[in-house]
Amino acid sequence: MSGKKGIIFAGALVGILSAILVKFGNPGNMGVCIACFIRDIAGAVGMHRAPVVQYIRPEVIGIVLGAFLMAIGSKEFSTKGGSSPFIRFILGFVVMVGALMFLGCPLRMVLRLAGGDLNAIFGIAGFAVGIVVGIFFLNKGFTLKRNYKLSNFEGYLFPVVNVALLGLLLAAPAFIFFSKKAPGSLHAPIWLALGAGLIVGVAAQKTRLCMVGGIRDLIMFKDSYLLTGFLSIFVFTLIGNLIFGKFKLGFVGQPVAHNDALWNFLGMVLAGWGSVLLGGCPLRQLILSAEGNIDSVMAVLGMLVGAAFCHNFSLASSGKGPTLNGKVAVIIGFIVVLAVSYFNMEKSMNFKAKGDVNVNAD
Repeated sequence: MSGKKGIIFAGALVGILSAILVKFGNPGNMGVCIACFIRDIAGAVGMHRAPVVQYIRPEVIGIVLGAFLMAIGSKEFSTKGGSSPFIRFILGFVVMVGALMFLGCPLRMVLRLAGGDLNAIFGIAGFAVGIVVGIFFLNKGFTLKRNYKLSNFEGYLFPVVNVALLGLLLAAPAFIFFSKKAPGSLHAPIWLALGAGLIVGVAAQKTRLCMVGGIRDLIMFKDSYLLTGFLSIFVFTLIGNLIFGKFKLGFVGQPVAHNDALWNFLGMVLAGWGSVLLGGCPLRQLILSAEGNIDSVMAVLGMLVGAAFCHNFSLASSGKGPTLNGKVAVIIGFIVVLAVSYFNMEKSMNFKAKGDVNVNAD
């Protein structure tokens, strides 16, 4: 899969599979949502005790393993790390705060719109604004410095952890939590979800699917390659939803969503800004982690801890709307990403000549 035909095909696969997963049991407009699924996994392993969002999502496992196998097969697996790992952890945490204010990652934002949820329009607008702010700091010389080659053993650990999660899902021991009511209790059959995840992982690894990269590249380089993939996801998810009777146009009564326009907007401003600094959206961070990028693993771990924190301290929104704690957390998140942006700007652009790069850039 190369060129625009390849990424359109990849987007079509993701869109069709997303519609199928909802048809066969996933929550509405949640065929694939990296933020929501990482949150559910955090609950399943006991990191938070919100009883309605606890399930080891096979889609995430499949995405990681699919991307890992594709990277190995194409000789693109390379273990590296050391590019401001703790800052990346913090940024992953903050991105999750923004995503759970909106109730979805950038991928679910597109899926929600394809399901008729017009609240996603405010999320998309906020996401674009956040990316523009992030680009401003990139142009001012923002960098998280270079990374370093590490042993392949360390790179294999993240896929191994996901295999272990699959084992826990299948064995369902007593110490793993599973929701008894929605949305955590809503899921497609395990092998269908795992297979869909494998396909998404392969496609995303091969084509570098990334919503952040799509908007960023269009603004900075007038390159629409990555954005074309997400337009394809929207079109084919919409078609699938119409076929399966899952399309519902409106602002009110949408599945796992609220209609507070301001905080949908601000949540995704935060998620977009933080993702630009990381060099990719949550889906892209999973793919990079599977390719051996330990800095991306740190970002994913930040998202995992962030998701647990959001539910332990009532930061996450619900269908009733955002919480006061969540609003305060988003404001604090803006302060954090502003500080990270400002204090990591190079005073001179000469760092490029020395080989320092934002290693997670697509």
